Amino acid sequence: MRPSPISVRMHPALFQIDPRDPVATALRDVVAGETASGITVCQDIPKGHKVALRPIAAGEPVHKFGFPIGRATRAIEAGEHVHTHNVQTALQTSGTYAYNPAFEAGPAAEGPGFLGYQRADGRVGTRNEIWILPTVGCVGRTAEKIAERAAAKFAGRVDGIHAFAHPFGCSQLGDDLEGTRAILTALASHPNAGGVLLVGLGCESNQMSTMLHGISQPNLRTIGAQAAGDEVEEGIGLVEELIVQAEQCVRTAQTIDKLVVGVKCGGSDGFSGLTANPLVGRMSDAITASGGTAILTEIPEIFGAEQLLMARAENSDVFERIVTLVNGFKAYFTRHGEPVSENPSPGNIAGGITTLEEKSLGAVQKAGHATVTDVLEYGGHVSRRGLALLEAPGNDAVSSTALAAAGATVILFTTGRGTPLGFPVPTVKIASNSDLASRKSGWIDFDAGKVLSNGLAATADALLARIVAIASGESTAAERNGEREIAIWKRGVTL
Repeated sequence: MRPSPISVRMHPALFQIDPRDPVATALRDVVAGETASGITVCQDIPKGHKVALRPIAAGEPVHKFGFPIGRATRAIEAGEHVHTHNVQTALQTSGTYAYNPAFEAGPAAEGPGFLGYQRADGRVGTRNEIWILPTVGCVGRTAEKIAERAAAKFAGRVDGIHAFAHPFGCSQLGDDLEGTRAILTALASHPNAGGVLLVGLGCESNQMSTMLHGISQPNLRTIGAQAAGDEVEEGIGLVEELIVQAEQCVRTAQTIDKLVVGVKCGGSDGFSGLTANPLVGRMSDAITASGGTAILTEIPEIFGAEQLLMARAENSDVFERIVTLVNGFKAYFTRHGEPVSENPSPGNIAGGITTLEEKSLGAVQKAGHATVTDVLEYGGHVSRRGLALLEAPGNDAVSSTALAAAGATVILFTTGRGTPLGFPVPTVKIASNSDLASRKSGWIDFDAGKVLSNGLAATADALLARIVAIASGESTAAERNGEREIAIWKRGVTL
């Protein structure tokens, strides 16, 4: 089962994705009385919102992308605005699934190369930076002071010196503490880090001695703030030691199969599933066809579209792991007394997305048609090529941090509403519409709205070239703006 093709029918005002769909998306504000695609619009339709192309009966499934996005709560006439006032979700709290593989492995391809940093374990980074990671929130500001002063003192010697503060590492128990430890350990082992300084306090639950067992970073230094005389000065000295070793690694020509891309959407709108997400899907296909890796996360934002991914599982084992992941996440919601459909966000709704099914069907477009080869737990990291599903929530900061920890060396982040956030690895902001790209040019790296004028293939070629340039060292908007953050998924009690 493949996602339905994009751009089945075009009109200057309306865009129908699949011929089975009884709705089309407004490409611009459409006013009442205007005739488009053979129907007369009977009320104003905001840009990105849906209009009925034919009558829809009360209780009838409403399709977009060729798949149901919910049910009509009342009869809807042709030309009416189709949104939250007349459509509601049909999601269930759990699902029973059968493995019905319906995918074709695409032909192998050789994509463009890039200039990256080859590490001793064979992985390739897109940056050569020094990362300073606090084991506990108590020394988060200490880590930032070390980074700020070291960045000024050693400017230009590596690609950057960055601290990633967070509030966790103490007053946590069991799996909750282990999740924090897993994320920090994975970040410390990341190929974009040419060297890592761990800053501990000394009395925290997340003891540095335990973390060290899981870190595969050859250029590593540690400092305990309680035992140090002047922890900031000593930290700066350790950073200099890390730089001396990191400077020995230089960019060399690499094939694209060495690239690991995380794909993410945030602040989506009605155009996200038409332009930016299918465009990123082309990137996932190009990279996986070349032998590289793509990682898809935001598991609650595949609810309603999960069967599209299950049908692309490489084998029955991967299929069962997807089922466990999806049903486990639904159970996480219900254990806390929350509905599984408590999404889309207010911004999504304002942008034209009506139900979680609609959001999910648009979101999974980012995975292209690649075969799902692996399923990763939160804090896990990729070990197989192809498309991996990663356990993490929809929250932008938490899921993007998880993508970086999983090994993504570039994140492709689509957005219809805009966000300035950046994460440990280069985060390429891709606007779903040209208005956003123009208004927030300081945030946005690429305008996917050009899909509507230039076509998907030409725009995909341009985006791939931009990704290669960024992987080779060109800075993203978030990097230029100093936007570098992590967020850790807090799932347990706090002592």
